[in-house]
Amino acid sequence: MAIRIDGKETSRKVRGEIAKKVQELKEQGKVTGLAVVIVGENPASQVYVRNKAKACEEVGMYSEVHALPESTTEEELLALVERLNHEDKIDGILVQLPLPKHINEERVILAIDPNKDVDAFHPVNTGKIMIGNYEFLPCTPAGVMTLLKEYNIEVEGKECVVVGRSNIVGKPQALLLLQKNGTVTVCHSRTKNLAEITRRADILVVAIGKAEFITGDMIKEGAVVIDVGMNRKSDGKLCGDVEFASASEKASYITPVPGGVGPMTITTLLQNTLVASEKRMTK
Repeated sequence: MAIRIDGKETSRKVRGEIAKKVQELKEQGKVTGLAVVIVGENPASQVYVRNKAKACEEVGMYSEVHALPESTTEEELLALVERLNHEDKIDGILVQLPLPKHINEERVILAIDPNKDVDAFHPVNTGKIMIGNYEFLPCTPAGVMTLLKEYNIEVEGKECVVVGRSNIVGKPQALLLLQKNGTVTVCHSRTKNLAEITRRADILVVAIGKAEFITGDMIKEGAVVIDVGMNRKSDGKLCGDVEFASASEKASYITPVPGGVGPMTITTLLQNTLVASEKRMTK
């Protein structure tokens, strides 16, 4: 039976370290601040935003939430982003995605100052990740790497398979594993003979957005299984992209859903905001 990777416990540990550094900055006269912008009434987004504000309070960060109506125009949103770019008390800016269809997400991401882009979605920051010289990392992939480190799971020389190729998780996850000297294969919806590839993985990261898509027979004996998915079944219960029961019989380590990768995402956001704050202090 696999060892459960406890994202909640690791998150508590990391947040304790962040809180200590935030307090040290306060003592030097610097308040660390995060601005979160949400447009519309998406229930999942509202939950995420509340959790982010709560996390900031937990570690002593200043935070402000800008909740805008669905009718907000792209120009109005861009004007708010521009104002936040120049706010001294704001170190990080996060615009909650998805945005309403009448707003161009790419234009909004491009408008955020790369030095305040704590989601690491701006092309400047994604380019820095590509070459391995970065300040910020996308929150979920970085959270995965923190969990691997916490559990002393070595990446170097391992066969790593990432199922999913999104800009938010799959692609940056592959790069981070590659930077740790893993041998990385990226799979996606067009991959043929997927199970043959996943069964080769020493480390399998699944971020495909399909409930319980990866089953135990697709997993190598003793593999480390990282489930990034968050889905809701017909009975209302949360589940990941991996069928947990059968996967646990094969894996050596596995992340549960909920309580695995999820808690690390917001914790990494706090880390990125702290990095931005420390960077701004040195200017």
